[in-house]
Amino acid sequence: MQAEALAFAPVDELIRRAAALIFDVDGTLAETEELHRQAFNHAFARHGLDWQWDRAVYKDLLRVTGGKERMRAYHERLRVAPPLSDADIAELHRIKTAHYAELVETGCCPLRPGVTELLAAAKLRGQRLAIATTTSHGNIEALLSQALGTNWAARFDAIVAGDDVRHKKPAPDVYLETLARLKLGAADCVAIEDSANGLISASRAGIPVLITRSMFFADDDFSAARCVLNDLSELAA
Repeated sequence: MQAEALAFAPVDELIRRAAALIFDVDGTLAETEELHRQAFNHAFARHGLDWQWDRAVYKDLLRVTGGKERMRAYHERLRVAPPLSDADIAELHRIKTAHYAELVETGCCPLRPGVTELLAAAKLRGQRLAIATTTSHGNIEALLSQALGTNWAARFDAIVAGDDVRHKKPAPDVYLETLARLKLGAADCVAIEDSANGLISASRAGIPVLITRSMFFADDDFSAARCVLNDLSELAA
């Protein structure tokens, strides 16, 4: 395919002609952020902290990518000493991740509309699929093993998580690593994201971006995206 032609194609053609579709996870494949918020609060209570992140606080904190980084940023805002140790942060994150998996296993977090259909259509077209996310491998496993079955990873040609790269979104690292694993050029792929940080990350890697609005990031600035949809079912329409 011609990379330059792909970069300027209408969105339906952009999707159909891409060599690979690269998906973010949280907010893009499923509306997971509310479960993450609940899991953070559970971890804080278990650890004896009087922190309580309501939706407004959490929405603001989501501008900080990465759960461990988010907790550090919140603690710094409190301006209390001493800072949480790396061991404390790691333990909080362990408790949070375990509780998030328990919540997901209840079946309360299905894939967003149009996701399953797009994954199936891409495979029928012979397109490659990849994941480029800030979240952890454990969180990806919890969500997609529930939604797609235990053999879910076989659907994807590359799975790159936040801990696999030095800098998390909005840095381009996770997308650059994904491109390297796929052995594809940026303009031959399409990134599917839901946040401004994700849009910036993919754009810095040179990848055209399709946005699917999500609960916590619906009012982000998506002016640099190729297309903005309410959900991926609009592609089928």
